[in-house]
Amino acid sequence: MKTRKIPMRMCVGCREMKEKKSLLRIVKNQQGEIAFDPIGKAPGRGAYICRSVECLKKAEKAHSLEKALETRIDASVYAALGEALNAEA
Repeated sequence: MKTRKIPMRMCVGCREMKEKKSLLRIVKNQQGEIAFDPIGKAPGRGAYICRSVECLKKAEKAHSLEKALETRIDASVYAALGEALNAEA
């Protein structure tokens, strides 16, 4: 009996490898807009982050989300992502 391989992704905040399903995907689409990807299949460049505000703060401080998405991210975007994380919790 074959076991399915579990897709793993790295959180841009804590830099830990975790199951893809347990992480949130943040995507930059072709227009350069940044948003949460709740399904995980939206087209565009994606970055993964844990479902915690602490990891988002680490990613903001280290600019790791900007590096992963290859674009400058405004503070208002981080605020909106933080609100979305709080609403989900």
